[in-house]
Amino acid sequence: MSVSSAGQGAMARLLLLCTASALLLAAVAAIPPPEEAARMARFVLHSCDWGALATLSVQEGLRGRPFANIFSLSDGPPGPRGGSGVPYLYLTDMEISVQDLEVNSNASLTVSLAQTPYCKKHGYDPQNPLCAHIIFVGSIVKVNDSEAGLAKKALFSRHPEMESWPKDHNWFFAKFNITNIWVLDYFGGLKIVTPEEYYSVKP
Repeated sequence: MSVSSAGQGAMARLLLLCTASALLLAAVAAIPPPEEAARMARFVLHSCDWGALATLSVQEGLRGRPFANIFSLSDGPPGPRGGSGVPYLYLTDMEISVQDLEVNSNASLTVSLAQTPYCKKHGYDPQNPLCAHIIFVGSIVKVNDSEAGLAKKALFSRHPEMESWPKDHNWFFAKFNITNIWVLDYFGGLKIVTPEEYYSVKP
């Protein structure tokens, strides 16, 4: 029995997704110690496929209020190499949060190990500090042509469905330009990591 080209494409995307999931499972097996906050921030971001992006709304009835939304993201293909640390996103001007960003590009981005098997395996509630989460503050910027290839590889390796999203939505690659980082991965409160520490550490 033959399989259509569309069916083969779907099977290929499923295989890619399964491979990515397996690599992520292997990656979360070796979590950094709490005293290495910069490494923890890089680790958590690389372990996550999505995050909560908070903007200041420009929508009628919500103007000026915080508005959180879920976005797929990636800092690089899954695996033990640790990624670039840059959160890349695939956006369209049709999206409500992107409309907020067009007026004010400032935002915060939260990623948590709660979306991985790690916290459930250890019985950690998502609000438990041991279920590490990272809060980034900064702004969303479109990537330039020289960086678009990196963004595409990072995102499509984890989210192969993106390649088939409607072309008439005018999708574009963007990144979260990080200015502040807070790490909550243990008891005793938040830890502050500078962007310089974050990008210079070996994941």
